[in-house]
Amino acid sequence: MSEQLKFIVEQLNKEPFRKNFNLITFDSQEPMQLLQILNDVLAEIDPKQAVDIREEMPEQTVKRMSSMLGMLKYKPPATLSDVSSFRLGLVTGSKPVVHPILHWLLQRLPELKKRAYLARFLVKLEVPAEFLQDDVISDTYHQYEELVEGFKTYHKECEHLRSSGFSTAEIRRDINAMEEEKEQLIKRVERLTKRVESVSNHQRMLEQARQLRVEKEREESLMHQKQEQKNQLFQAEQRLLRLQQQLKDLRQAAADATPESLMKRLEEEIKINSYMVTEKLPKELEGMRRTVQYMQKVASEPAMGQADLQEVENKIKEVDSQINQLIEKRMMRNDPMDDKLTLYRQQASIIIRKKESKAEELQEAREELAAAEKELKQRGSQGQGSQGEKVIRGDELKRLVAKLRSKGTAYKKKKQEIAELRAEYGVLQRTEEILKRRHDTVQQKLQTVEAEKGISGYSDTQEELERVSAIKSELDEKKGRTLDDMSEMVKKLNSMIAEKKSALAPLIKELRSLRQRRGELNQEYEEKKAQYESCAAGLESNRSKLEQEVKALREEMAQKENRYHYINAMSEIIEMQIQRAAEEMKAYVSSDPLEKKKAIREVYMKNIAEQELLGKKLREEQKLVRESHSANMEQMKMWRDLEQLMECKKQCFIRAQSQVSIGQIIQEGGEDRLVL
Repeated sequence: MSEQLKFIVEQLNKEPFRKNFNLITFDSQEPMQLLQILNDVLAEIDPKQAVDIREEMPEQTVKRMSSMLGMLKYKPPATLSDVSSFRLGLVTGSKPVVHPILHWLLQRLPELKKRAYLARFLVKLEVPAEFLQDDVISDTYHQYEELVEGFKTYHKECEHLRSSGFSTAEIRRDINAMEEEKEQLIKRVERLTKRVESVSNHQRMLEQARQLRVEKEREESLMHQKQEQKNQLFQAEQRLLRLQQQLKDLRQAAADATPESLMKRLEEEIKINSYMVTEKLPKELEGMRRTVQYMQKVASEPAMGQADLQEVENKIKEVDSQINQLIEKRMMRNDPMDDKLTLYRQQASIIIRKKESKAEELQEAREELAAAEKELKQRGSQGQGSQGEKVIRGDELKRLVAKLRSKGTAYKKKKQEIAELRAEYGVLQRTEEILKRRHDTVQQKLQTVEAEKGISGYSDTQEELERVSAIKSELDEKKGRTLDDMSEMVKKLNSMIAEKKSALAPLIKELRSLRQRRGELNQEYEEKKAQYESCAAGLESNRSKLEQEVKALREEMAQKENRYHYINAMSEIIEMQIQRAAEEMKAYVSSDPLEKKKAIREVYMKNIAEQELLGKKLREEQKLVRESHSANMEQMKMWRDLEQLMECKKQCFIRAQSQVSIGQIIQEGGEDRLVL
């Protein structure tokens, strides 16, 4: 309801209403004001509704609004299905009644304006049947109906022109440009005629130029006809080629259409379809379901940040490393039973892969075939629609425009003739009705005369007999023609069958030998195919085995290379250590004191001596601390007691000071009392 009120307020604040409402002011409107707003909206749709409801009786207001809403095809809500309750709510200006009407009207304002405009001309006047018995009133009413139908056609044409993209401004500009061109051409013709009149034999030359123009136009028309005939010939040749190809395909299909081949083909199709239904499509469906579930799971989870992504990547790396370790363990185990079964497993996996690839190729081929057939149908329909017409350009377009203009004038003349014929048809129809009435009166008089003479029904019986005899003669004539046609058709069919048999006899003989040859070739093909598949499977298994051996050798080579590099590095390290040991030994044995000081042994011995001196010094300090520990502890206790004593004296001094100040205040207060 709030959305409804919001929409109504927004629309009423726009052009052409401009009410400047908000939700509160609109909801607080009185019933009379609400009805006036509804009336303003109806007046925007139909200007005849622009009245002040305060100057109108409530019954008239409800009747006018109800008829207007009925003409606009408004349906009340389901809660107000009762007409009396709807009318009562409309009289009292009830919000549950008026608000849905306003919402419905404001939603469809342009459409309802058009409907109200058309209703003024298309809602027929109700004339009682007894008034239509009068000839003048009946003719006037028929003219009125014709005018209504004419308005319908004109309105449809007007809407079509509006929707076609033509505008009156463009048409007027074209007309003005054409008039200017016409004036320029007239002036040019006048100048040329004045110039030509000075030339001798100008009449003859003009006649010759006119004939030349006529011949050129004829030549152009002949060229156009020639081009059209070429196009028709090309289309006919293309159609002939297509039909010949279709005939060839049909003959080949008919030649191969033995019961055994049909059964074999059907069995292959059934196998393929059963494989697609039982294996391929369920797998694809299951994969799609898993994908959808995974997508739903991903969509339901909260958004992942950079840390979450890093964690997932780490997990993926851990799982990959575990998989690689398991593969290495499996390859190191190298079970001989598994080696025997790998051949059959590989063959089975190869066959499954081939089967799946062929099924996918079949699916793609079917989709391509369906798309090609669809495109062929579209091209065929386009070709049938175009009928070999060319794109019109240049001078041909101008001629076509001139031709269309002439046809437009002819169309207007024919339309005027049709209107005259319609008027004449109305007169003739009226004359026919009058004659029928006279005939009915004559028939009644004849029946009364026959009843008086005692032969009632004689004229009807005679007319019926004449009608039956005429029908019988027509049926006899049709039967005779039908029997003759059937006999001629039977003769033609027999002759055609004999001709076709004689023409097909050598082809059938040749076909039998070709069928026998085809069977032999098929058998040879099946044998070669079986040999090829067995050879391919063996080669595939050998190739996989060799790939495994190559992989194992490459891994072994990588391990050996690693071992080799490790040993080289260790040997270099050992050589360096040996070299350092030799240099140390040389320095230690040398008589030079500087060389001895550079030796690692001397450096380490010096460091050891320093550390021993430092340790001895620290042990002496530890001994002194242990000896003075008890005296130091007693001294520290004495200092703590002294600190507590000083704190106590401080507190006593503060209390004494506070008591002295209080006594002075009391003493001063007593002296003040004595003075008073």
